[in-house]
Amino acid sequence: MVTEMKEILAKDDFTRENIISLLNSKEEDRTLLFKKSAAVKEKYIGNKVWFRGLIEFSNVCGKDCLYCGIRKGNKNLVRYSLSDDEILAAAGFAYKNRYGSIALQSGELESKIVTNRIENLLLRIKDLSNGELGVTLSVGEQEPEVYKRWYEAGAHRYLLRIEATNQTLYNKIHPNNSKHAFHRRLECLQNLQNIGYQTGTGVMIGLPFQTMDDLAGDLLFMKEFNIDMCGMGPYIEHVDTPLIEYSHQLMPLKERFDLTLKMIAIIRIMMKDINIVAATALQAIDPMGREKAIKIGANILMPNITPGKYRDSYKLYDNKPCTDDSAEDCQSCLEARVSLADAEVIYYEWGDSKHYTDRRTRDLENS
Repeated sequence: MVTEMKEILAKDDFTRENIISLLNSKEEDRTLLFKKSAAVKEKYIGNKVWFRGLIEFSNVCGKDCLYCGIRKGNKNLVRYSLSDDEILAAAGFAYKNRYGSIALQSGELESKIVTNRIENLLLRIKDLSNGELGVTLSVGEQEPEVYKRWYEAGAHRYLLRIEATNQTLYNKIHPNNSKHAFHRRLECLQNLQNIGYQTGTGVMIGLPFQTMDDLAGDLLFMKEFNIDMCGMGPYIEHVDTPLIEYSHQLMPLKERFDLTLKMIAIIRIMMKDINIVAATALQAIDPMGREKAIKIGANILMPNITPGKYRDSYKLYDNKPCTDDSAEDCQSCLEARVSLADAEVIYYEWGDSKHYTDRRTRDLENS
């Protein structure tokens, strides 16, 4: 099997069958995979990590995704929405503490009020940081003109996780209605890319009904779509969601964790210069989860700078770590974790995806 693994890893491109073999790798084969992905990261990214100060500014959501703890139908959740001043104070903390970027994340809502508010916040964040803070948005599906307004106001990265690229699986983890349509998710990703955003997506790993073939398809989708950023993590169930009834069918958490690391390693080899997030959910399973992800391919960390009193209410899944930490504690903790992973935090930089720069250059040359 080691010989077969070496043959696969020597390729420039992986077939679906190659990816499934990599996902099923054990022990020595898995070590070879991680060694290769670490070498690719070292060559194309270096041992560098960039922070995105995460502001989870609202857990109010108009969607009812069957896996999510902040879904509209969860009546056991205390809802909140930060004031503009609280959001700007968090952005100010990031700027003063040398973060190159922040990420504004919330439940998915579409309205003129939301559009105008986020546009205004983007302009004020650019003003308070003299245009120096990069901004990632992760606020779900919107109309193209909304994305364009936010882009022009200063957002330059957007993360819209598709969660499952197999439409049959996607439909099993979402309500069957127009508000949760697979085709609209794809259209939104394409619109973001066309407008000029550094465009990111990702999937959950270890979902009910999910197969290795599904996961291989997810990676091939990301390669074909030509994403700039990837944020994916293990599926961790939430007690107040419909999918909890299938928890007995899930693979053990440790296996979901291991599979997530393999997914990160494989996408790093397949898409050598993209940005890859070391998801917080990894730490919910393994105390050293994010360090392990950094070692084998990830290069982005997201310290939580949401005001502490709100953090426990932004629970997408159970056992979310670090909800009691202050913004200062979170920064110090992650600096130590990066050091343990033999990497270096790069301050004062946006940490843009190298892949994006090259992709945009090619697009302009071909236009």
